Amino acid sequence: MEKVVLAFSGGLDTSFCVPYLRIEKKMEVHTVLVNTGGFPANEEEAIRERALSLGATSHTSLDVSEEYYQKGIKYLIFGNVLKNSTYPLSVSSERAFQALAVLRHAKSLNADFVAHGSTGAGNDQVRFDLVFEVMAPNIKVIAPIRELQLSRQQEIDYLAKNGCNLSWNKAKYSINQGLWGTSVGGVETLQSNTYLPEEAYPSQVTKQTSEKIEIQFAQGEPVALNGKNIEPVELIRQLNTIASRYAIGRDTHVGDTIIGLKGRVAFEAAASMILIKAHHLLEKHTLTKGQLYWKDQLSVWYGQLMHEAQYLDPLARNIEHFLEDTQKYVTGTVEVELLPYHFNVLGCQSDYDLMNAKFGAYGEMNKSFTGQDVIGFTKVLSTPLKIYYAVHEED
Repeated sequence: MEKVVLAFSGGLDTSFCVPYLRIEKKMEVHTVLVNTGGFPANEEEAIRERALSLGATSHTSLDVSEEYYQKGIKYLIFGNVLKNSTYPLSVSSERAFQALAVLRHAKSLNADFVAHGSTGAGNDQVRFDLVFEVMAPNIKVIAPIRELQLSRQQEIDYLAKNGCNLSWNKAKYSINQGLWGTSVGGVETLQSNTYLPEEAYPSQVTKQTSEKIEIQFAQGEPVALNGKNIEPVELIRQLNTIASRYAIGRDTHVGDTIIGLKGRVAFEAAASMILIKAHHLLEKHTLTKGQLYWKDQLSVWYGQLMHEAQYLDPLARNIEHFLEDTQKYVTGTVEVELLPYHFNVLGCQSDYDLMNAKFGAYGEMNKSFTGQDVIGFTKVLSTPLKIYYAVHEED
């Protein structure tokens, strides 16, 4: 029998794929769950049991959280990446790493095919397909849900017909959780003028009193929380647990999808929003005007590459090298205040703070030049404009 490795999450679509590939396609199905930080151990075990009960020959769980941080999240922090100034790429940034892990597993099993449960209406189908096409063009891709265009009820009926009588109660909201945040979709996000109700979000306010925390960065990376040194992945998890009690990090992203449609999705990303804003403040104190400007330009494009399935573009590696080089002196501690539904970045301390008092205090006193120097400087600075208006008096 030909082998197929199926990216498996345990939901209805990927569950349908197991018996379909096994019965209709006569394939040996090997399921793989790629965990980018969104699946706790007990959920991983339940997914494994489901896959085997559906007839999978084997099931494997791969934790790529550390790889996801080192090769993705780290650069999203360095770049302060917020798609359309809003979305921290909570879910879209995971897909390339999940696809690469699926492919590695497929090669280890000498599989002939890879499969995923994406529909034909979203970005994820492109993200998975593109990685497979580029990195393993000889391995064929199967996407049963996209190819068959089945309704949810048809999938349920097929599973029941083949002895899979599991509960498939449709959740009112579609929730995708990962290390860098959680996306939430519902009927409200399909329209432009409606919004999700409070209960749709996975975290609710359980703490009303404000709380101050300190995040320490070393060369741009978060390395300590409230004075305790922690590896970045664990720091993100702990920060999310603390901040989620305030329901921090909610918003709705509207943007252009890879397939040309306008898309709208809500999200909750407490840790990522706090880290990006805290890191950005530290950069404003430690980087020059030119560094900040060019970082902004390249970071926007890096987020675009990540979002639109172009993570493998060598340009992404070029931008990563640039971003990493800018972080040499982005070291210090940032204080943040947490409150219900929002947070305030209060201030920072750094040995590399360019807001250096020995040169003066803005609006108060300068120590490196005189008022007469300013008069001469202004005359020089104004010369090009004086020439222009002398020639174009009508303007």
